[in-house]
Amino acid sequence: MTGRGPARRGVLTAAAGLAAVAATAPGARAAEQSGGGSRSRWTTSWATAQTAPTATDTMAGAGLTDATFTAHVRLSAGGNVRLRYGHAFGTVPVLVGPVTAGGRAVTFGGRRQAWLAAGASLTSDPVEGLRATEAARLTVETRLPGPTGPLSFHRNTHASHSVDGERTTSVFLLTGVEVTGAHGPVVAVLGDSITEGVGTPDDADLRWPDQLARRLPGSAVANLGISGNRLLLDDARFGPGGQARFDRDVLSLPGLRTVLVHLGVNDLQQPPSQTDPARVLAGYRQLVLRARNAGLRAVGATITPFEGWIRWTPELEEVRQRINAAVRTGHVFDAVADFDAALRDPHRPSRMAPAYDSGDGLHPNPAGHAALAAAVDRRHLL
Repeated sequence: MTGRGPARRGVLTAAAGLAAVAATAPGARAAEQSGGGSRSRWTTSWATAQTAPTATDTMAGAGLTDATFTAHVRLSAGGNVRLRYGHAFGTVPVLVGPVTAGGRAVTFGGRRQAWLAAGASLTSDPVEGLRATEAARLTVETRLPGPTGPLSFHRNTHASHSVDGERTTSVFLLTGVEVTGAHGPVVAVLGDSITEGVGTPDDADLRWPDQLARRLPGSAVANLGISGNRLLLDDARFGPGGQARFDRDVLSLPGLRTVLVHLGVNDLQQPPSQTDPARVLAGYRQLVLRARNAGLRAVGATITPFEGWIRWTPELEEVRQRINAAVRTGHVFDAVADFDAALRDPHRPSRMAPAYDSGDGLHPNPAGHAALAAAVDRRHLL
């Protein structure tokens, strides 16, 4: 690694009334005071980025009625805990609650239920009596009285959750677990399927952001990878591109110090392919500018090799090499994590080393994810 160094406002009348009452409740005042006047006291220890359901996402598309969604999430940093919910692609408000985290009751402005407005986010009070340890697995149970209508969700977290006991790898509405105990780097990773964890087994916590967090004690790492996601273009299934979702998914996170961008391979290999390196580099520069304006450090990862993948061509390989060469100069990002160098086959640099390939030519296996985590220099995250 080298370095140089918002939304529709559909609100029911009942929702507005509940919010007004909650704002004056003792719990609301306690929640305000819990921040100690410092925005950075809270950091996101676990996170996921949302997309809208498509026709094949039957549960998210139909929504839930009188159901309990149970999420099992692996934290990075520990400390006091609060939850964040989001409904980025919603069209109607959703009633959330009762909720428990680690078996403890969760409140919103002192109340056990709260309305999550369409297109908005909802943050809980600090969970009374709950202090999570670093790398803890936290169970969050969310009752959704419904009917909710279509739900904003993350399709595949490569971890097991459930709806009324039925297993799912999707996460509905829950977007973050925030804590107070981070004392190392606080990092958001904006990425695609490689960041999301494709190529690693479910429930193993071997995605490279997980492995990065374990390398950096006290760090908080938010995994904002979406399978199929691009830098430049939006997609109905794979969500808004990195530029379109940057403000919501990255800049909204509390206590953030650094954003690490690992996007670009889908711009090349998904039709319509982006074959102009200048367009991708311009997209990177816009993210860097927005990060710096928010006081964040921007680290960029080179695009990993993908010969062997079904849509690889020599022409796209040339585009990848040109983009990576420009990123390595250090004139695009504040620092660079050379993921290409970490994974490539020294005898055939256009493909992954066989020891790191999950078998499809594009996604690394757990050993490859470990190599990516090792390619990130702690000094460039502070």
